[in-house]
Amino acid sequence: MTERGPARHTEPARLPPPGLDGIDPSWSRLVHVPVTDRGGRTWHLLDNGVTDPRLTLLCVHGNPSWSYLFRDLVARAPDGVRVIAVDQLDMGWSERTGTVRRLGRRVDDLCELTQALGLDGPVVTVAHDWGGPISLGWAERHVGQLAGVVLMNTAVHQPEGSPAPSLIRLARSKPLLRNVTVRTATFVRGAFGMSRPWPPAGVRRGYLAPYDTPGRREAIGAFVADIPLAPSHPSWPALTGIAAGLDAIADVPALLVWGARDLVFSDLYLHDMERRLPQAEVHRFAAAAHFVTEDADAVGVIVDWLGALGRPRSVPAPRTADVDVDATPSSLGDVHAELGDRPAIVEMTDGRPTVTFAELDRLVSTTAAGLVASGVQPGDRVALMIPPGIDLAAVLYACWRAGAVVVLVDSGLGPRGMSAAMRVADPAFLVGIPKAIAAARVLRWPGHRISTAELPELRRRHAGLPAHPRVDDPAAVVFTSGATGPSKGVRYSHGQLAAQRDALVRLYDITPDDRLVAAFAPFALYGPAMGITSVVPDMDVAAPATLTAAALGDAVAAIDATLVFASPAALRNVVATADALSARHRTAFAGARTLMSAGAPVRPSLLRAARDLFPASTAHTPYGMTECLPVASIELAEIEALAGRPGAGDGVCVGRPAAGVEVAVRRLDDLGRPAGEPSTDPGVVGEVLVRAAHMRTGYERLWRTEHLASTPSGWHATGDVGHLDDDGRLWIGGRLGHVITTTAGPVTPVRYELAIEAIDGVEAAAVVGVGPAGAQQLVAVVQPAASLRRPREAGLALVDQVRGAVGRDVVAVLEVPTLPVDRRHNSKIDRTRLAAWAGRVLAGGRL
Repeated sequence: MTERGPARHTEPARLPPPGLDGIDPSWSRLVHVPVTDRGGRTWHLLDNGVTDPRLTLLCVHGNPSWSYLFRDLVARAPDGVRVIAVDQLDMGWSERTGTVRRLGRRVDDLCELTQALGLDGPVVTVAHDWGGPISLGWAERHVGQLAGVVLMNTAVHQPEGSPAPSLIRLARSKPLLRNVTVRTATFVRGAFGMSRPWPPAGVRRGYLAPYDTPGRREAIGAFVADIPLAPSHPSWPALTGIAAGLDAIADVPALLVWGARDLVFSDLYLHDMERRLPQAEVHRFAAAAHFVTEDADAVGVIVDWLGALGRPRSVPAPRTADVDVDATPSSLGDVHAELGDRPAIVEMTDGRPTVTFAELDRLVSTTAAGLVASGVQPGDRVALMIPPGIDLAAVLYACWRAGAVVVLVDSGLGPRGMSAAMRVADPAFLVGIPKAIAAARVLRWPGHRISTAELPELRRRHAGLPAHPRVDDPAAVVFTSGATGPSKGVRYSHGQLAAQRDALVRLYDITPDDRLVAAFAPFALYGPAMGITSVVPDMDVAAPATLTAAALGDAVAAIDATLVFASPAALRNVVATADALSARHRTAFAGARTLMSAGAPVRPSLLRAARDLFPASTAHTPYGMTECLPVASIELAEIEALAGRPGAGDGVCVGRPAAGVEVAVRRLDDLGRPAGEPSTDPGVVGEVLVRAAHMRTGYERLWRTEHLASTPSGWHATGDVGHLDDDGRLWIGGRLGHVITTTAGPVTPVRYELAIEAIDGVEAAAVVGVGPAGAQQLVAVVQPAASLRRPREAGLALVDQVRGAVGRDVVAVLEVPTLPVDRRHNSKIDRTRLAAWAGRVLAGGRL
């Protein structure tokens, strides 16, 4: 029943004024609903007017917005899709009724409107803020025609055990409620204030337009007051009923699109919605706030998701005969206890602790039992913040034995990046060294915290262990380096990780007689599963360039290593400090048979200099990414044989695909975008696609990223640009986002960079595009070998040398003290950042 409030404002519905940014006047219409409030009420809505639609989107705004929120969705709707974006009564340009319309009444209102519109075909509801529960109330009454549900920054009820958002509690207080919501436009402006930067002035004007007087803002205050925070609230039963009714739509496709910086509907509400709608796909924008459609391309996510409705979900690659993914699931956590007293892990710390395979097996079992006794259940996520060594290996394999999903966040991401990753992964538990536990408390990372100092006590607890996880059960969430954008969480199953282990063993002919020095922590973690002794050198694993030749020598000597893995940044410092190597170190180096370096492109000259320190070894550089490693591998001898060969290739050769890996290329259009079907023909330049049994399952809460990276179905689109040569070798020319689109067509930067780096006095180089897409100009940014205090324009001599090396297409050469690189590998150049800087400089900005 509609409540009448004292002295409420009434006003007829009307059309928006002309000239509002993004609004086509032809979309606006007024609809009278005769049954509402007996005498009838009139709504304003935006309607793209598609006749005979195959699908209708019913879009419901919240507070303090109106149908303007959905203007881009109206404009970008797929063919055959009708979009109806309503202004709720008393909001936007709809009728001001002079009544109090609580949640239950608003659901009735929406049902009466759609009945008046004759909406009887398939419908997808799209809602934001408190439009969420209203749209869900409608959905639960129309399950028969419901084709999908899309929710953005909303809630269906307060998550159990958590207080209401402080901003809402503050706005609801009697001294402030009417002042901030009705008498002034503070509440509307405050919603913009969450965005960084603010939306443009024209957009702010659009949102504010229908709320220019206190009378027209009455419903903004009424909406806030109608949020039920206690069972005594009049709308509590309605909201509770909607929450309880979600089972009715459990089989309906759902999408959650979230702005993670929302100070009201934070990640707490996202995770609550995921629990209530477990079938939902999720795309979380880390940098977006409350108005997610203004801060990010939320509409693009929705449009892509609509296009995928009804299609089989893209799945990882099929299992191939030469990849043993059918091994027993426990093989992933098998630490080869049968190897007995053979050393499993050696730590390069005081006293040089060592654990044998038999001892590690017992540690894993007792740690797994302790975790189970502490509440860890199969499927729970457990974040690990432990430096490489015995404790990390024991806890990692114990988590897998207990059926938990490990979350691995590299400390190289820094506090901000680590915090962002933890919020994305939302672990139930966090096991870390005391320093990490203290940081987790200060930074409010999620998860019940267990310090490594508690491990001895934890291992004395006894609990029965669950059944071994299955091949397809989730095993890990591993975060990317963030070198090519925000760090992404990559999901792996037990079978995929086991296949990755087996692929590495086959690729490098690893046997139980091998011993591994890994200057990159993830590789060390595979040692126990491979049945080989492993050690991490004395270094800061979050800063690869801290590895010295002496520290590497100590590690190699400690285990008589046969295998050595180090990133390019680590090898650079090893080569630079090689004079400190002792006779003992050099003797130990002579026993290594294989040197590996990956994580970023490795210069042949660096690989040769490092290889010369290991005289009996072959030097390899594997190619891959967090989502699929290894993809290919090449030996130094082949790299050198290809150097200078006419027609050898454009970019860096990364070798032939590893056994069980398929590689194809999707050619580029004139603007550098992937187009067409995968091709294995030699010479076709485009985005590199890979398919393997050790390929990732998907991305964490990034539905669109996963969707685009999984197209065509069953492949992983790497984002790298390259081609296959006549001998089946793969060449990489750069990242897709770094392709320069000139008037002559797309240009990949790596071949130019390699030529410039061959110039005497050049330490490193990056080539970027400046200008509009399709007409970009090439700019070289050079880091000289000699120290440089500040950026500058290159002198004529260097400009002539650069143009002599790569041609006169390069329009400018700039010098910088250092090129910006990623935090994890200290090697991947941030060309996007350099391109923006070079564009500003060439437009007259300061160096």
